[in-house]
Amino acid sequence: MTNISTIGFIGLGDQGGPMAQAIGEHGWKLHVWARRPASLAAVATSPHVVHDTVAGLAASVELVGLCLRDDTDVWNVLDDQGLLAHIAPGTIIVNHGTGDPTEAERIGAHVAQAGAVYLDAPVSGGGPGARARTLTTFVGGPVDAYRAAHPVFETFSDTVRLMGPVGSGQLTKLFNNALTITNMKNAEDVLALAAQVGLDLPALIDVIGASSGGSAALHALATDITPRLAEHLHPLMHKDIQHFAHALRERGVHPGEILARGEAGASGLVAAARLLA
Repeated sequence: MTNISTIGFIGLGDQGGPMAQAIGEHGWKLHVWARRPASLAAVATSPHVVHDTVAGLAASVELVGLCLRDDTDVWNVLDDQGLLAHIAPGTIIVNHGTGDPTEAERIGAHVAQAGAVYLDAPVSGGGPGARARTLTTFVGGPVDAYRAAHPVFETFSDTVRLMGPVGSGQLTKLFNNALTITNMKNAEDVLALAAQVGLDLPALIDVIGASSGGSAALHALATDITPRLAEHLHPLMHKDIQHFAHALRERGVHPGEILARGEAGASGLVAAARLLA
């Protein structure tokens, strides 16, 4: 594949907005579409072209990044909004959202029928990681498309890894999220007990963060996860742990206690954030 020069981006939310901005800042010709005009503020400081329709964007770019809530949103953009009907052959379509690995395989096959190439490339690090350009990008798909897209991914990531064919990126992300959410449950439980015995929670988190009990989940609770953000995150965590369980069952593996702890971790996030507010 030739070097990519023109990139489209759809999904300018808390995470996708900074990702798109990073792409524009690094010199690629950035084209964007947003359902809500207010979302365009995320790329205000980067040179970009705004399209009124997904179809118009599709006809103008060589790679399209999607950072959407779930697989149903991806299907909507691909088919209902006309992305696949208007792309040039060989266009790379990248899904940076988290979804079901088997659904990623279905999407990949559907994209291939339209003459394009699909990469499932979910990211880890959330809005803070996107703003700091320190996301981790897990990629599934053809090697040549991965190599062509890799410089784009590096604009907002400090770690990028090809994990296998289409679907492998999603499967890797779900295992990452399963660890994150179950670790969150551990942190929630321990902090609740610490509050009951009267320990200073910020001081406890600070000293544990420099000790063997530290974790990314504990750090996130102490810094980035406000009660307001927790209200937004906990349904996404429920979604992700269900995707994880479904992906395992489809492959003949039972999620067992991990599913129960993950559901509990998602359910307890808001209360833990309020405890630390």
